[in-house]
Amino acid sequence: MGSIISPNTQTGGQKDANNQVYTSTMKTNQALFDELKALETEQRNPETMHIDLASSAEIAKLINDQDKLVANHVNARIVEIGDAIEMIKNAFLAGGRLIYTGAGTSGRLGVLDAAECPPTFGTDPSLVLALMAGGQEAMYVAQEGAEDSPEAGAKDVEGVNIGPNDVLCGLAASGRTPYVLGAIKKAKEVGAGTIMVCCVTAGRVKHDNTIDIMIDVPVGQEVIMGSTRMKSATAQKMVCNMLTTGSMIRLGKVYENVMVDLKLTNKKLVERARRIIMMFTKLTYQEAADLMAEADNHVKTALVMSLGNLDKVQARELLQKHDGFIRAALESLKD
Repeated sequence: MGSIISPNTQTGGQKDANNQVYTSTMKTNQALFDELKALETEQRNPETMHIDLASSAEIAKLINDQDKLVANHVNARIVEIGDAIEMIKNAFLAGGRLIYTGAGTSGRLGVLDAAECPPTFGTDPSLVLALMAGGQEAMYVAQEGAEDSPEAGAKDVEGVNIGPNDVLCGLAASGRTPYVLGAIKKAKEVGAGTIMVCCVTAGRVKHDNTIDIMIDVPVGQEVIMGSTRMKSATAQKMVCNMLTTGSMIRLGKVYENVMVDLKLTNKKLVERARRIIMMFTKLTYQEAADLMAEADNHVKTALVMSLGNLDKVQARELLQKHDGFIRAALESLKD
């Protein structure tokens, strides 16, 4: 898995037999109350006031109607997302990494995106990492108090030896998660690039100029007040998809609109690789399988061998000369 789930942060407070924190141990915080009260994600949605009276099908429709709004909100930040893709691509070319950091649902989305890069794009698991408040346990069981320490975020970033060639992307629906802001601040101190993906307006994020690229996607009120695993999570997932997919395309890991740097880690991917070869060539199923074996199961090499009428060594050298871009490699043979 291309992710590091931080073990450093632990939840606090006394717990009862059902693992619930006693409310008597929680201190009141009027300033925090007022801050949260003003967040867009903490408002009531006027379109779903009656959802508790709705039928199952009506509930599904209400949720779906709200989900339809998310893509347009993401669309409003296409320029910033494009800038972030370019930053991440340049980091990769410089030997750096993309490091996600988050808590709760946002943190889990970072882990998910990081974990899917190696099988999809053939990347080393260390290229895209994810740090999550509360550690591995928080991936499966909510550790809500884990997000409250900026020091823990900074410590986790230090733990992966972040440097100036890296990019840290903070994921926080509210834009105020202390763990995430602490991680971003530490990353900025060492010269790393910093990105924030949040679901409130940018002006609500208190970051002291530590964020290079702000991707604020204010999706508005949730279907259920404060349940940011809904529209906010959908928006963050869409942005994460763009960041990694976009940067991988810019690294030559896609030919036309087909992923050609996949790792053949299961039977499904083996068959997908053969189908890719057959799509771009006139080879039969068995011929594609034989070519893949000859190319050491590397799809890009196999494609350049077949389409360029080259042997394995020549194909590899040509791909290397053109930084792994199949299209550029094949075009060069026409010169």
